[in-house]
Amino acid sequence: MRDLNSRSLNTGRGFDRVLMAVAATFLTVSATSAMAQDQGRRSAAELAIDAAIPRPEPANVPPPTASDFKIDSTASAPPPSAKLDTPTDSKPADVKPADVATAPAADTKIIPTAPATAAAPPAAPEPAKAASNIAPADQPVAEKLKDALAAKTLRYFDRRGERAAVEKFYGSRDYAPLWTQSGGLTENARGAIARLKDAASDGLNAADYPVPDFTSATSPDALAEADLKLTSSVLDYARQAQSGRMHWSQVSGDIQYPEHPTDPTEVLTNVTAAKDASIALDSYNPPQKLYKALKAKLAELRGEGDVAMIRIGDGPVLKYTRGSKKQPAAEAMQDPRVPQLRTKLGVTENPDDNHYDAKVAEAVQRFQESVDIKATGVLDERTVNALNSPKRDKQVDTVLVNMERWRWLPRDLGAPSIGDAYVILNVPDYTLKVMQRGAQVWTTRVVAGKPGIHATPLLTETMKYITVNPTWNVPPSIVYNEYLPALQQDPTVLDRMGLRLEHNRDGSVHISQPPGEANALGRVRFNFPNKFLVYQHDTPDKYLFAKDERAFSHGCMRVQYPDQYAAVLLNITMPNEHYTPEKIRGMYGSSEIDLKFPTPIPVNITYQTAFVDDAGKLQIRRDVYGRDATMIALLKNSRSKDLENVIAHSQPSYSRPPGDLPPGVSFASDNTSSAGPSFFERLFGGPSAPPAPIGRRPQPQQRRIFAR
Repeated sequence: MRDLNSRSLNTGRGFDRVLMAVAATFLTVSATSAMAQDQGRRSAAELAIDAAIPRPEPANVPPPTASDFKIDSTASAPPPSAKLDTPTDSKPADVKPADVATAPAADTKIIPTAPATAAAPPAAPEPAKAASNIAPADQPVAEKLKDALAAKTLRYFDRRGERAAVEKFYGSRDYAPLWTQSGGLTENARGAIARLKDAASDGLNAADYPVPDFTSATSPDALAEADLKLTSSVLDYARQAQSGRMHWSQVSGDIQYPEHPTDPTEVLTNVTAAKDASIALDSYNPPQKLYKALKAKLAELRGEGDVAMIRIGDGPVLKYTRGSKKQPAAEAMQDPRVPQLRTKLGVTENPDDNHYDAKVAEAVQRFQESVDIKATGVLDERTVNALNSPKRDKQVDTVLVNMERWRWLPRDLGAPSIGDAYVILNVPDYTLKVMQRGAQVWTTRVVAGKPGIHATPLLTETMKYITVNPTWNVPPSIVYNEYLPALQQDPTVLDRMGLRLEHNRDGSVHISQPPGEANALGRVRFNFPNKFLVYQHDTPDKYLFAKDERAFSHGCMRVQYPDQYAAVLLNITMPNEHYTPEKIRGMYGSSEIDLKFPTPIPVNITYQTAFVDDAGKLQIRRDVYGRDATMIALLKNSRSKDLENVIAHSQPSYSRPPGDLPPGVSFASDNTSSAGPSFFERLFGGPSAPPAPIGRRPQPQQRRIFAR
């Protein structure tokens, strides 16, 4: 204990001595500074007297710093830096040891030298330099990049918010180049360039993403220009790979999918930080299995590359004979057309070899399968004609526009909380599928809308409930285009059809059909609220499902087996309720029943004229609505970026009949004294109305539903 006290005492005394030295130094410096300030106001005689008085010479050393103090780990004293924060009115520049050490005589001018402490102020910017990772060789390029991004004449990044995001991203890196180091390409740059050059494999146009020539960029100006150009191409590729080369509004007014634009900052962060920039860029393409299958078929149709049209000449039949255990393979036939055949079919092995070997025969066999020719692997006249047919190029175009439409769809088609379940309906194939956990759960045939104004719209929405025994509220398009003209010819036609006619306050009319076996919607309606006022439903006209092409409705989708469909959906959202088709049919009657989904199920209405079936075969369907033709023409004849613009389409408005109704028309009710619900509210209920309880209830008169 005595030793401990002794050490503590010695430590305290040492600390006191240091403090005394600091105080003495401070007093000396202050006094000397005051004398220097008074010299300008004193006479020469006074200065001479002062010079004759001997003064002690101060030590020519700087004041003590924090490194001169050793912290006592056993004490709780404040840090030494706090002890040195002595308040003073003197400026830091006035306290200079060199000035004190060279106290001038009366006739000596004060010329500050480079003191030891004079280097302290310039030390402040040092942390900024330490934070910069720019190599000296890249510093000139960084300066050019900074100037270019600040200039108003910059030719890149003309999309809203893109330029600001790019400038901020470069600024966060002290404007260091993204794609080069010391003038050479980085691995990320090589990966990004490889993906851009291979854009055609994903159905994109590589010319839309120009790659700068870094080999000829030798000056800082040229390197900065090339860096920005590659950044622009990377952003363009990611955006179009994710959202499409054209906006869906360019094609038609009856398409509406959720927007999923890219974030420029996220793209640049993702690509520049990735282990493989090519894979990072590829991730912006649709992830769905059907998209990837189309991509593989595109490669087959093109011959594994976007090659020019190669015509195979006439010649003898070529075939390859495989060997067996008893008989060796015959020598492969030779023909001067084989190298062209290898290029056209994508056989990269031995491209100049003219032998019709096993690899070539297998490629011919795959091609024959894709065009519905017996797959023999024999190059005969029919196969040569098919290879040279324009139909092959048309198939490429069809696959391309279908890949483009996949970019419009959400990346996640289903609801994660119920096993990624979703409904997908393909209009040109007239089929509906229920998917869950990546597998097909159920499928059925459907009837879709007729071409023209009754085409079934393409959309993604969520199905929220099912209505058993629905009322058919005739949509305005049918009321004004079909039923009102019919009334002019026969005022009793609606009565004979079992339809109700009502007058609305604004002068418009409403026609409905009560629930029942003969109802146009059948027994079940599947509701996914949307601006087009369409839905899926049962139908009494079952005979139409036997036809191959089933475009007969006014836009809504008729389902062949609605009771099974309802049971499948309800068992996905409410698995403990154990719904069956029999249970659904047991609800049939004259009163509407709403079955609410605890978790809505996404519904995706698509237009796939090209798809790969479960057997791996490319299927082509008729372009019933002309969507393919429109898109092909736009892609071939328009500037790519112009196609990304959104086009507004006006929707038809129906307010009142174009003329007076004929005498003899009877109204079931007159609602002219009330405002009445809107079209949307009649169809799907009020937007703020509480959900109705599950179960039977009387037919509501206040909720009317429009069907197409």
